[in-house]
Amino acid sequence: MTQSQRCNRKRTHSPLIALFFLVFIVCSILYNELSIQRIHQDSHHDHQEAPVRYIQPNLFDRKSEVLDRFSKCNATREYSGSKIGWADPRVKSGRRRVGSERCDVFSGKWVFDNASYPLYNESQCPYMSDQLACHKHGRSDVRYQYWRWQPHNCNLKRWNATEMWEKLRGKRLMFVGDSLNRGQWISMLCLLQSVIPENKRSITPNAQLTIFRAEEYNATVEFLWAPLLVESNSDDPVNHRLDERIICPDSVLKHSSQWEQADILVFNSYLWWRQGPVKLLWSSEENGVCEELDGLGAMELAMSAWADWVASKLNPLKKRVFFVTMSPTHLWSREWQPGSEGNCYNEKIPIDLEGYWGSGSDLPTMRMVDKVLSKLGSKVTVLNITQLSEYRKDGHPSIYRTFWETLKPQQLSNPPSYSDCIHWCLPGVPDVWNELLFHFL
Repeated sequence: MTQSQRCNRKRTHSPLIALFFLVFIVCSILYNELSIQRIHQDSHHDHQEAPVRYIQPNLFDRKSEVLDRFSKCNATREYSGSKIGWADPRVKSGRRRVGSERCDVFSGKWVFDNASYPLYNESQCPYMSDQLACHKHGRSDVRYQYWRWQPHNCNLKRWNATEMWEKLRGKRLMFVGDSLNRGQWISMLCLLQSVIPENKRSITPNAQLTIFRAEEYNATVEFLWAPLLVESNSDDPVNHRLDERIICPDSVLKHSSQWEQADILVFNSYLWWRQGPVKLLWSSEENGVCEELDGLGAMELAMSAWADWVASKLNPLKKRVFFVTMSPTHLWSREWQPGSEGNCYNEKIPIDLEGYWGSGSDLPTMRMVDKVLSKLGSKVTVLNITQLSEYRKDGHPSIYRTFWETLKPQQLSNPPSYSDCIHWCLPGVPDVWNELLFHFL
C-alpha cells in the first residue's frame, strides 16, 4: 500500500471517529439531564405533604377533664390537617329527607296575611324573651308579624297546636344549638302553651338545658345550649363571651349525653363559626397544645364529629333528627338597596327579589353542610330555612330589644351601629321554621 493510500484511509476513518465521539457526548449530556431531573423529582416527592391523619371521634376513653370558660391553650401551633374519620363515611341510610314528595316547601314567597297571622300574641306568651319582644320594646310597626310563607306549588300544613301536642305525646322534643335555635324554641313554646292550662305546665330555671313540661301530654319541649355542637369553652349559657374560642373537635360526648334520650332533635350551628379563627384541642392532647383553624374548617370538623354520632348511634325508627340550615343576617342595606349605608333598622317589608342572596349567608358553608348531611341519608331531615329567611330583612329586632343591658340614649340615636340584625322578632320568622317542622312531623 502506498503512502498516499494509507493517508486516504486515515482520512476516511476520521469523520466516523468524530461522529462517534459526538454521539457519546450527546448521550452523556442527556443521561446527566435525566439523572438531575430524577433527583429533583425524588426531592419533590420527599417534600410532599404527609397523608391526612384521620382521627376517630367520640371515643369513651378520652381524657377526663372537660372544657369550660376558664380553659386555656398552653400553646398554639399551625393546624396539622387532621380530619374526622367518622363511623363509616360511605354509609347509605336511604333516600335523604329534604322535602315532600309533591312540592318543595322551601321555595316560595312571603304573602301578607293579617287574617291568619300572627299565630299568637307577643304579650300573651309568658316565655317571651326581651331579646325578641320587639313590639314591647318600642317597635310600633308590627307588619313583620303578618307575613305567611307560601310555597310556589303547594301549601304548608296549617299550624294546629293540639295536633302538635298529639305528635309529642309521651315524647321529648329538644332544640340543640345557639341563640338562634333558642329563639326557635321560644317560638315553639309560644305556639304551644296556649292550649295547656297554667296549672298543667312548668318550666325549669334557665340553664344549659331548659325544659318546658306539659303534664297532660307527658311531653317536654327542651333547649340545650351547645352553640358549636362539639364540646367548647363557650358551653356556659350565660358566660360565653370569650376572646379565645376553644373546641374539642372530635367530641360531642358532653352534649350527646344530654340529647341522646330525646325523641325529636332539632340541631343548628352556623353563626359562631363566623367570628374568627378557632382553637382546636384534640381529645388525645395531654399538654394543652391547641391548633388554630379558620371557622369554616373548624365547623366541618365539628359537623363530622356530630355526623359520627348520628351515623353510629341513631335509630331512625325511634328518633327523628332535623338540621336547620343557616339563619341569614342583614347587616348591609346596600345589598338590597344599592347606594344606601344602613342595615336592617327601619326595614318594614321583605325583599321581593326571588333568589336574593346576601353576604349574611355563606355559600361555602352551605356546600360543606350539604356534603356532610348527604352522607347521612334519611337519618336527618333538613329544614332549609336559609333562602326563605333571606327575604326577611324586616324581621330583626334592630334596636327594639333588651339584651344584657338596655341601650343607652346615645346608642339609640345611632341605630345602624347598634342594631341587632341577626336574631328575629317574635311573632315572626322562627314561627315559620316551626311550621315547617310541624309539616314534616
